[in-house]
Order: sequence, then structure tokens, then C-alpha cells
Amino acid sequence: MSINSEAKFDFYYYSSYSPLDLTMLRTGCKIALARTILKPYASSYELLANYTSVQSETQMNIQNLPRLPVPKLSDTLEKYLRTVKPHLNEDEFSKTVKLVKNFETGEGKRLQSLLEKRAQTHLNWLEEWWLKTAYLGYRDPVVVFSSPGLVFPFRKFKTQLEQLQYAAKTILATLEYKALIDGDKLPVEMMGKSPLDMSQYKKVFGTCRVPADKIDRLSYNDTKYVTVIHNDHIFHVDLWGDDNQMLNEDQIVKQLKDVMEHSKSRTDTPVGILTSENRDVWAKAYNILVKDNVNRENLADIEKSLAILCLDAPVGLWNCSNKNAQQNLAGAQTIHGGGSSSNGGNRWFDKTIQFIVGADGVTGLTYEHTPAEGQPIAILTDFIINYLEQGKTGTSQSASPKQPKHLKFNVNSDVKNMINKAKENLDRLANNLELNCFTYEKYGKNFIKSQKLSPDSYLQMAMQYAFYKLHNTPGAHYESAATRMYVGGRTETIRSCSIESVEFAKTMLNTQSSPKDKLQAMQKAINAHKHYTVQALQGLGVDRHLLGLKLIAIENGIDIPKLYSDAGFVKSAHMRISTSQVACKCDGFMCYGPLVDNGYATCYNPRDNDVNFATSAFKANPETDCIKYRGALEQALQDMHDVLLQNTSSKL
Repeated sequence: MSINSEAKFDFYYYSSYSPLDLTMLRTGCKIALARTILKPYASSYELLANYTSVQSETQMNIQNLPRLPVPKLSDTLEKYLRTVKPHLNEDEFSKTVKLVKNFETGEGKRLQSLLEKRAQTHLNWLEEWWLKTAYLGYRDPVVVFSSPGLVFPFRKFKTQLEQLQYAAKTILATLEYKALIDGDKLPVEMMGKSPLDMSQYKKVFGTCRVPADKIDRLSYNDTKYVTVIHNDHIFHVDLWGDDNQMLNEDQIVKQLKDVMEHSKSRTDTPVGILTSENRDVWAKAYNILVKDNVNRENLADIEKSLAILCLDAPVGLWNCSNKNAQQNLAGAQTIHGGGSSSNGGNRWFDKTIQFIVGADGVTGLTYEHTPAEGQPIAILTDFIINYLEQGKTGTSQSASPKQPKHLKFNVNSDVKNMINKAKENLDRLANNLELNCFTYEKYGKNFIKSQKLSPDSYLQMAMQYAFYKLHNTPGAHYESAATRMYVGGRTETIRSCSIESVEFAKTMLNTQSSPKDKLQAMQKAINAHKHYTVQALQGLGVDRHLLGLKLIAIENGIDIPKLYSDAGFVKSAHMRISTSQVACKCDGFMCYGPLVDNGYATCYNPRDNDVNFATSAFKANPETDCIKYRGALEQALQDMHDVLLQNTSSKL
């Protein structure tokens, strides 16, 4: 199967047939995979290989999609050498070339054969490995390190009733969307003429990540209630009555009022904050909690609910001095809840979907990344916004509501101490994350397309140029490409830093370069990125193949090849720029934390005439600064714009 034509590629990037312009097909597992590639799994993989209770992601190939290919070893290694070259000096590159040649004719050849045999017996040779190594076996907190936040357009609630009406409508929109999924009424998404795997949509609602020692598990459920959290208190709220009729908006509002009435003050033991902890620490606390019958029932109740609804305390949104400050505040709330003194305990970070409806208008969601990529979440977002704008109220029928159930935990002294420690750790994480979310207003994708350039590749090269200008060195750069044209497909990495991107940055910074020189360098860099993207979408990138060869070695008791400890691999996999395009039509944006300590995250929403950016970095690292990065990025966009206009003028 091939997607080589310009028309097919442009369809993928520019089509508006879906509610979110095929948003998030490339968002992918940006964080977990990069860390997987960076860290050898020799010490822990034996446990992962023997872990058999994870539900298979692809039970059967209902859509009759092709299997994920195993790329040719020679093709992967050729691409690999091109992607590592910008990060190495001559001696390092010479050593890497020698290692690669020896690998190709020696141990790599054997590992390739083993991987090809695995592919013959699996619908998707990577899928099970991916779930375990990239997510369930990853032990850092999901907060900041894995789970993204998605900010909805701001609301201004004048009363508590308006907040609860918005929350009720959000639930009703969610139920309507879930009905489409359950009834297989969502149109099959296409990339050109290729249908995309729709199985991830079935895993969004009712799914929960459950902590366990060394490796977590996923729990898939289908129920008729949500978990509601207010003032760190947790409630079971049924959405269907005793007569099996779905509640209408007024009845849901009444249920939420009842929740608030029974949680007027914050609890001293916010159990939910434990979900923000290191996974092994949370697993230890979980194992203590489940020894109590009441706690065990409560944990199972939360695990099985359709989603979480977080009714948040006000955070001073409308006291912010400008939109930039509001965006930063809202982004922080969706990523980590603002810490323990704000809404950090008003969460259950293990659930795939957590809706946030704040008292003063911060709305959005946090999602746990394990079961699915962002596409189902993004489509859900747009569906909810459209539902709200249409003023729907759901069914008018009258059900017989059940009383909300307050899930009260029995917390002993050990768990209390763990909760207090979790507060400290979450505050440390929250305080260390610097956000700079802003709107670049000078132009958007319409201008870029008018120049016959790919908006995505253009913006990726702007980030490359900005990073080089700021740090005077190439930045290893992660962007995700969806491999959903294959059964069980997840993502492949687009390595945006290239020989051409470095040459482009150097040409732009060279005062002796002519406008024509700059234009040619820009076009070469954009086209190189575009070419790699097409390859990655077909599962023909570098990173997943190399990961598979590494894991097949471990599985067969073979020593991990020296290729994986070489400077070329280590430097090119240390992704200092982590990026995703989330092309929402609404004035919303997604945000998340950097991949590495000295890196930046950059999520972007290219709209017709502007671009929403959400950048982040770690304050503790002296090498990074979001304000400087934003300045460099805005200047890069201006410089590129000027180069295009200068060359246009010279033709006139």
C-alpha cells in the first residue's frame, strides 16, 4: 500500500471532512515512546514478557485492514544514519556508520528474521509490546509525563446553576457520542483511499488504568454511571433511573446539586491525589486500600464508571491580566489541577476521560493515554462544543433518578502518610512545569497554503529554526504519525530534525544569505519533513522498527546490540522538542509536559488566520526557558513569512 501522491498527502493534512480536521492522528504516544527508546528495558522486560493478563488490543480484524509491515532492515538503517548525522561530530558519525554496517550484516540480520517471524503470527507485531512497554510498564506519574490536558473555550459562569447546567450538557453530549460509537454509526475515517482502524473508539469510555507492581493493567467496562468529584469527595452518579430511563438535563443538574450539598468542604484525605504518584508508589497504596471491603468496592466503582466529572473550585480565571495568562492557568488545571492546594486532589488520573468544569469557567479534559490515541478524544471535544452551541438539552422524558452515592474511604495512617507525600510530589511537579500558551495572530494556515507549502511541515521547520537560533545546536525533534491504516495501528515517530532542517536554520542565521538562498533552504527542509512524514504514516519510520529489533532480542535472550548505546542512538533519541498538531476548529488547545529535562513541548493548533501554541519546559533546568522559546518561535515565523514575501516581490 502506498501513499506517495501529493494529493493524498494534502488530503491528510488539510481535509475538513471530520469535526477536527483529522486532529490528533499524529499526536500519538509522544511521551512514553521517546522514553522507551531512551531507556534499555533489559532489567524489566522479562516481567513484561511474562505478563499475560493484558487484554489484547486487536481481538479480530473486523475491518480487514492490512497488517503492520516490518520495514526492510537496509531501508531503516539508511534513514537512521540520515537522522543521526545532525547530532554527531565527524568521529562520532564515522563510528556510528561502522556500527550500523556491522549490525546490518551481523546481529541485525538475525533479529530482523526473528521479527519477521513474529509478524507472521500477530495481526500487529508491535501492538502488545507497545501497550506494555510504552504505557503499562512506564513507572513515572501519568501526570505531566504522559497524560495531556485539553482546554475548551472559556466560559463565564455567573452562578453555580450555570456551571452545573454546562456539566450536565457535557454529560448528555458524551452519552450521545458514546451511542454513536456503540452503534457503529461513526463514519470510518479515511486517509486518502485507505480506511483507518476505528477500534480505539471502543476503548475510550469505561476504561481505567489500574496500578500494580512493576506493570499496570487496563480495565474495560460498559456501565451507566459517572464518577463525580467535588472538593476532593468522590460520588457515584447514575445516569439512568430505576425505570431504565436516561436522566434529562434538569435531573442531572439536580444530582450534581446533591453532590455539592454533601461536599461543602474539602476532605482531609483526598484519595484521588494518589493517582498522581509514581505508579509503584500508587500501587503500594492501592494494595493497602483494597484490603478493606468498603475501599475495594469504591475502587471498583470508580474503575467501572464511564468517565470522571470534576466539579472544580474557582481558580481566578477572570482575574488574569490577559488571554495568555488565562491560557496558562487553564492549561495547568487540565494537566495537573494546579497542585494540592487547588484542584489536584479533585481528580482520578487513571481514568481515560476526566471532564473538568470549573466554577469560574475553566473547562476541558484530561485523558490517560494508554488505551487510545487522541483522535477519539478530539472528535469528542468538537462534538461536545457543537452540542453546547446548539443548545440541546437531551431527552425530555422523566426518569426516576437514583440518589448519588458518596464513596467514603477508610484511610489508615499509612495511606494518610502516602496522601501527604503525594501532595508534596504533585506540588513539586506542578511548580516545576512552566507553561507559555499563546496565539500567534499574524497569519495562519491559509497564508502557508497560499505559498503551496504544507502547514504542518512549515510549522515543524519553524520550531527547528527557533530551537537552533536559541541554543546554537540541532534539537532532536519528536512528532507522531498515526499508523491506523494498519490493524491495531498506533503511531510512528517523525524525526523532524534533519540534515535539511539544520542547513535551513544556518542559512536563515547567515547574514550573507540572499532571500533566494533562504527560500531554497526552507523549501528543501519542508519537503524533507514532508517526505519522512509520508514514510512514517506507512509504518516505515526508524523508531518503531528499532524498538521491535531491541525487544525481540530481549525476548530471545540475546544481548542488546551496541547500536542502542552508541552516541548516534542516544543523542538522536533524546527528544528535546516534543510536538503535536491538534487542529481544533474551536479556540481550544492541548498541552502536555516535555519529554526530557532539557526539552520543550510544543502543541499547536493551526487555524485559518492564526495559530494556537501551548509550550512547556521544566523550570528547574537552566537550559530551557519558555519565554525565550516563544520569542524565538514567533521571530522564526516572522522571518519565514518575510522570506516568502521577499521572493514573491522579486518576481514582480
